[in-house]
Amino acid sequence: MPLKDLYTSPLFVKARNFVEKDGANWFILSAKYDLASPTAIHPPYNETLNKMKAADRRAWASRVLAALNSVVRPGDEVVFLAGEKYREHLEGPLREMGISVSVPMKGLGIGQQMSWLDREVA
Repeated sequence: MPLKDLYTSPLFVKARNFVEKDGANWFILSAKYDLASPTAIHPPYNETLNKMKAADRRAWASRVLAALNSVVRPGDEVVFLAGEKYREHLEGPLREMGISVSVPMKGLGIGQQMSWLDREVA
């Protein structure tokens, strides 16, 4: 099934609604598939960066950055709705590439993130 339909957590669904409401170009940061199109077809999986060793997360981020090089340019904006482990090795390098990076829900708990997304989509 498409990755966008594979993730069904309330937080992901709200984040998806947020990015789709304005027709934004978006991608999924996947522990298994790196930078993935939401329409890419993949079987279900159970992997997360939250359980990966730091070296494995750095290697994952290198692959994601390589993939991002083909879709972002200096002056573009990347908005992260992903957690810290998914952003930790991406934010700095993207900024160094001249990409504007924002993390609007940084520091918010899950409930606060869901409330923020509700307000933004309304």
